[in-house]
Amino acid sequence: MLVAVRPVVPVLLAVVFMEGGLGILWPLVSLELARRDVPSDLIGLVTSAYFVGFLAGTLTGHRIIDRSGHIRAFAVFAALAANAVLAHLMFPDAIAWIALRAVLGYAFAGLFVIVESWLNDKATGETRGRIFAVYMAVSWAATGVSPLALNFEERIGTTILFGIVAMLLTTALVPMALTRVGNPEIGRREHFGIAKLFRISPSGVTACFGTGLVATAFYGLLPAYTEAIGLTTGQLAVIYSASTIAGLIIQYPVGMLSDHLGRRPLMVACAAGGAAIAASVALLEAPSFMILLALLFALEGIVAPLYALGVGQTNDYIERKDFVAASAGLLFAWGLGAAIGPTAAGVVMGRIGVSGLFWFVAAGLGLLAAFLLVRIAIRHAKSAREQGNYVAVPLTPGTYGAPELDPRAEPERHPHKLSDV
Repeated sequence: MLVAVRPVVPVLLAVVFMEGGLGILWPLVSLELARRDVPSDLIGLVTSAYFVGFLAGTLTGHRIIDRSGHIRAFAVFAALAANAVLAHLMFPDAIAWIALRAVLGYAFAGLFVIVESWLNDKATGETRGRIFAVYMAVSWAATGVSPLALNFEERIGTTILFGIVAMLLTTALVPMALTRVGNPEIGRREHFGIAKLFRISPSGVTACFGTGLVATAFYGLLPAYTEAIGLTTGQLAVIYSASTIAGLIIQYPVGMLSDHLGRRPLMVACAAGGAAIAASVALLEAPSFMILLALLFALEGIVAPLYALGVGQTNDYIERKDFVAASAGLLFAWGLGAAIGPTAAGVVMGRIGVSGLFWFVAAGLGLLAAFLLVRIAIRHAKSAREQGNYVAVPLTPGTYGAPELDPRAEPERHPHKLSDV
């Protein structure tokens, strides 16, 4: 294992700092806006702006990489991200934060394109699975632990936390700048059009889109909900971390079941179960911290595998050589849902109150379950033997998705320009 990951250790260290900074910043921004009594629909816009920038970065960020190379482009994107974080303190108006979040999304998309193309270049057929596993573990761990830094907010202040985030992002430059490993070749990155993917697998595309719709609404507007019901910042931090851990714990049991029972039955169970839990939270007027923690642990644990199940469902109907292109397209479908979800959920919360967040999540997951049931009735599923193996993919607001690192894929080893994204 150590021999396999040694060439990519600097990149993995950079991921720890990147995910750590984003894990703090994500709840911190929404919490700060909620404390200022910013309307929930505006908080939703601020959250959605990140994913608008993220999508723009996936489509155009490669031009900077083509021009400057991986290490210098990494410095550009990290500097953009750190400056945007510090600018939150200089321009505290919520409207300004919409633009800053879009810049952050663009920068992080560029950072993750660089990280994952680097890892993909250094992976071989023998080491790909191990590098993928370590990358997922590092991403999950950093995302799960970092929100706990909010526990220190009362002691050190919000300004210091923003400063820590900026420091983490700039520190990510250090291992990348000091690495002796050469720049990777810039590979060609393609994706299927959404319409083509939908014709191939309506269930897979809809699951990815729906997961982006509800998951980002949950992560982005949860601080507004907890602030309204009187929970402390420390309790919010525990909920964020516990939710991430729940996603890690449940991925593999669900993956084993899906390999034996089929993708769509598991997707229906996850969506319907998540809708029921979300509706239960919405019906509770003032839940205690422990009850809310248990319900949201269960909610995130059930919903977390939906994206990976959607990717697996789609991959079951395409050639292995097309896995990377299809996964990139599915990530784009997720990003579209992510750009819409927080704004839509914010509008619902503005109309019916803070419980509207969970009514929105329940409605989104319920509609997804209904659509999947219709598809099961229309199209006969492949048998468990005909399916590919499940691969767990964490897709919290900070991760990029790692389509090129999927150990099931057949990577192209010859260099191309990073175009046609």
